[in-house]
Amino acid sequence: MASNVYFSDLRASHKENLVTRLGRLMERTGLMNVVGNRDLVAVKLHFGELGNTAFIRPVFLRKIVETIANEGGQPFLTDANTLYSGTRSDAPGHLTTAIQNGFAYSVVGAPLVIADGLRGKSETAVEVNLKNYREVYIGKEIMEADALVSVAHFKGHELSGFGGTLKNVGMGCASRKGKLAQHSTVSPKVKRKRCIACEECLPHCSQTAISMVDEKAQIDPEKCIGCGECILICPNEAIQIQWNQSIPVFLENMMEYTVGVLQNKPGKALYINFITDVSPACDCYPYNDAPITRDIGILASTDPVAIDQASVDLVNQEHALPGSCLKTNTEPGGDKFRGIYENVDWAYQLEYAEEIGLGSREYTLESI
Repeated sequence: MASNVYFSDLRASHKENLVTRLGRLMERTGLMNVVGNRDLVAVKLHFGELGNTAFIRPVFLRKIVETIANEGGQPFLTDANTLYSGTRSDAPGHLTTAIQNGFAYSVVGAPLVIADGLRGKSETAVEVNLKNYREVYIGKEIMEADALVSVAHFKGHELSGFGGTLKNVGMGCASRKGKLAQHSTVSPKVKRKRCIACEECLPHCSQTAISMVDEKAQIDPEKCIGCGECILICPNEAIQIQWNQSIPVFLENMMEYTVGVLQNKPGKALYINFITDVSPACDCYPYNDAPITRDIGILASTDPVAIDQASVDLVNQEHALPGSCLKTNTEPGGDKFRGIYENVDWAYQLEYAEEIGLGSREYTLESI
């Protein structure tokens, strides 16, 4: 059965600006059925790594907060700490980064709560009994919230092909233990012929799993947690994913974690994707490359699978922007994400998500 996905382009006028239209989009999607009076509402977003500028603008989050409050909810902005070494790996650094990127209370009108506590250990074990996991580990504050509104920046991602709602929920809401479990099959390898011993990767490994042996980088698989930070850091593409089995299992892991996040929120979740600044890689990096397509619009749905399917379809319908990293599949209809990450079958996450009951890949797109 097809799910409804609601779409707003980015046109505006003196009669209705884009911020106002965002509130109308949420109402059209059925926010009043998701948020009840006095509900504590977790607004899950990515605050952006310090130095990244592709994350969603705080002014949009203020409107989301206001719209939730108008329905009687008590919203708070949240994300869980990162697995990799960066500016958001513990709560003090995470909160500081969020404020520096513009998500202060004075701007967004809601408090900031880190979902898995000071060091990423505040978690709830949720029984899912699926293919790869019997139980999953989710940030406690998200599990204890009455409702969830996921606000995702839709972009490319080096491990999942693209990152949207499903990644924002499944990976983003996991505690550090949960993130480690999902990445456990993703251990990079070093192509020795490409390694020039520049040592750029060494300070970026949070687990000191990389060392120099005979003037070549070497990764200790016993120490590696599979966070993947070294893959994009390497300027010579000498560090690469082992594609044979690791990525499909990683995508399954992420979908099973999504089931865990949503288990106690039937009918109490709404999803928003911003298809703007469609950068090639995750907002976890302290920079972002040029966008691969024009800004397209904002989508909202109560089906996490349908909204991601619709988002990737809209991106792939576009001409690629000149000057981006995308060199193939640039024509309308070309698979932009396979053009960037040719070895990642991004569709598998949607297939598996549908298989385990997260939603439907069939959708009806309704413009407002």
